[in-house]
Amino acid sequence: MHKNKIVSIIGTGVIGAGWAARFIASGYYVQAYDPNPKSLKKLKVDVKKALTSLKKIGLNKNASIKNLSLFSNLNDALNKTSFVQENAPENEKLKTSLLKKIDSLLDKKILIASSSSGLLPTKIQSQCKNPSRVLIGHPFNPVYLLPLVEIVKGKKTSQQSALKLKKLYLDIGMKPLMVRKEIEGYISDRLQEALWREALHLIKDGIASTEEIDDAIVYGPGLRWAFMGVCLTFHLAGGNEGMKHMLEQFGPALKLPWTKLKAPELDKNLKNKMIVGTKKQAGKFSINDLEKQRDKFLIEIMKTLNNNQNNKFPNWSTKYNNFK
Repeated sequence: MHKNKIVSIIGTGVIGAGWAARFIASGYYVQAYDPNPKSLKKLKVDVKKALTSLKKIGLNKNASIKNLSLFSNLNDALNKTSFVQENAPENEKLKTSLLKKIDSLLDKKILIASSSSGLLPTKIQSQCKNPSRVLIGHPFNPVYLLPLVEIVKGKKTSQQSALKLKKLYLDIGMKPLMVRKEIEGYISDRLQEALWREALHLIKDGIASTEEIDDAIVYGPGLRWAFMGVCLTFHLAGGNEGMKHMLEQFGPALKLPWTKLKAPELDKNLKNKMIVGTKKQAGKFSINDLEKQRDKFLIEIMKTLNNNQNNKFPNWSTKYNNFK
C-alpha cells in the first residue's frame, strides 16, 4: 500500500460515501471515520452500490471494496493518510471544531478539504494552527459520478494548497472549479438556490405542482443547460449577434417582476405540498430505484457530452476504460 494513495474520509453520510466510492474507483485506499456506528456500518453497502454504477464506466485496475477500512476512532482513521476530506453536517461550529482537531493530529503538509456546501472557509479554518492547508472541496451528489467540485480558499489558504488539491481531484476524474473569491454558497449552489426559491413560491401560490415544476426544467432549459450551461445558452438565443442582441432585446425584462428570490416561509402547508407532491411523482419507485435510474441517465448524458464536445471529460476517458 503506497502512503500517497491513502485518503481519510471523515463523516460517512451520503457525501462521505460518495467520496469513498470515487477514491476507491480510482485505485485509492480509503480510511473512513464516523462517530455514528450505524452510518459507518452502512458505508460498505453504499460504496458497493456506487461501484456497481461505476463498473459501467470502468474502474481502476486496483479498485476494490477491500481497500475500504472503517474506523470508530478519528486518530486511527488519520494514521498514514495523505489527504483528508471532511464531511460533517453543515454546522459552522461543528466543522470549525472538527477541523481544529484534525489539523492538530496531522503533519502540516497534509491537505484538509471540507465538503461544506456554503460555509466560508476563512471561518471554519479560523481555529487551525495550520490554516494554509485547509480549504473547501465542495462536490455534488452523487459524488461518485458527478465530476464538478468547487475549490474555495480561505484568507489563510495558500495558493499552493489550492493547486495541489486541484491536481488530486483531477486524478480521480473530477472537474475542479476554482472559485475566484470567497463567498457564501460558492457558485453552483447560489444558482441552484435561486431556482429552488422560485420553485417553492410557485408551489406555495398554487401555480404549479412539484411534477409540473420538474417538467418545466427536464423538458426545456435543463436539456440546454446540460450541454451549454446558462450564459452560452443565452448567447445562442441572440441569433447571429449572440449575447449582444440577447441583452438588447431581453435586458429590459430584468426590470419586470418575474422573480421573487426571497425565500417563502416553509410553513406546514408548503411542506405538505412538497412532500405529498414528490411522493406522488415517485409513485411505486423506492429511493433506491430512483438512484439507479438517476445514475444510469447521468452516465449516458456524460458519455454523450464527452463524444460531442471534444472530450469534455478527458481525465475520465483516460482513467475509465468504458467511458466512451
